[in-house]
Amino acid sequence: MSSSHLLFLLPAFLAASCTHDPVFKTPEKVDADKLPHVEQLMVAPPALPLHDQVAKGGPVVIDVRLTVQEKKMKIGPNASIWALTFNGSVPAPIIVAHQGDYVQVTLVNPKTNSLTHNLDFHAATGAMGGGDLSEVAPGQEATIRFRVIKPGVFVYHCAPGGAMVPLHVASGMNGAIMVLPRNGLTDENGDAVKYDRAYYIAEQDYYIPKDEQGKYKEYDTPSAGFADMLQVMKTLTPTHLVLNGAEGSLTNENAMQAAVGQKVLFITSSCNLDARFHIIGGHADLVWNGGSFNDKPATDYETWAVPGGSAVAALYQFREPGVYAFLDHELIKALVFNAVGQVKVDGEWNDDLMKQVAKPHASE
Repeated sequence: MSSSHLLFLLPAFLAASCTHDPVFKTPEKVDADKLPHVEQLMVAPPALPLHDQVAKGGPVVIDVRLTVQEKKMKIGPNASIWALTFNGSVPAPIIVAHQGDYVQVTLVNPKTNSLTHNLDFHAATGAMGGGDLSEVAPGQEATIRFRVIKPGVFVYHCAPGGAMVPLHVASGMNGAIMVLPRNGLTDENGDAVKYDRAYYIAEQDYYIPKDEQGKYKEYDTPSAGFADMLQVMKTLTPTHLVLNGAEGSLTNENAMQAAVGQKVLFITSSCNLDARFHIIGGHADLVWNGGSFNDKPATDYETWAVPGGSAVAALYQFREPGVYAFLDHELIKALVFNAVGQVKVDGEWNDDLMKQVAKPHASE
């Protein structure tokens, strides 16, 4: 057969090959109306709701309730914002499911609110991630159901259209969903790996207007500040960059906890800006780049990247006790804007890994 004939057949061959590729395979249809329902109680980040790392049985419908709260929130020593939130937290609660499950979300917008809201799930297929089906005005609620067919970690956020999308996202309306493989996570060799603890950390950028005296402005309603906020946004320069909604939300008494020997899964996200997460004194033993659990995890990263609009999972087994800084290694973000958290780790010290040979003393 000539080379020209081979070139002619190549597209058909590739098309046929793709139909057998698991990446393109859609799960078999299930009558979701007949599946059992499991209520998932949402908790404020960095905590995750109770969940199984390995699925028990076939697919289920996971019931989630998200209530919009528009509330004043302090984000720094001298700044507050009308936070737009799901269930009152920034970031919004993380949802956990297994590949092939259905997530049924009821979005409630109390009549005491002032704005229209919806849900765009990056883990969903079609209808603008659910945004076209979930838009609710004050005093309304809506329920959508979608099947999670891709395993990984994904962002979700409010997307009411136009400039209101960044205004709502930059006011706190973003969260994440983790879709675990039904058999659980695997390491770089394909062996099962389990985590002892899990935390959800999101980087949040804010754009707070200032008055003529240089003080951060406050407003009587969320929408009253939108015109001013848009002007700050046009500079592409945040006034605040923090982890989990406010300065100090993951430090001191709010620090994440672990113990020597424990494997900790960190789900990290950023809805707008690129982030570079790093543990000072530690590493990421495994990183699922791009957030995909279908891909083999990378190993032994010092810093892992989270592109804006995505989530990435990283796992680390702590080997020494102490207080670890968990930060964005764009160090201006970490040390000028305070995009930093802490992990407090208990356990016995290992001199083989780190030892102070001589305390500071006068040099000879």
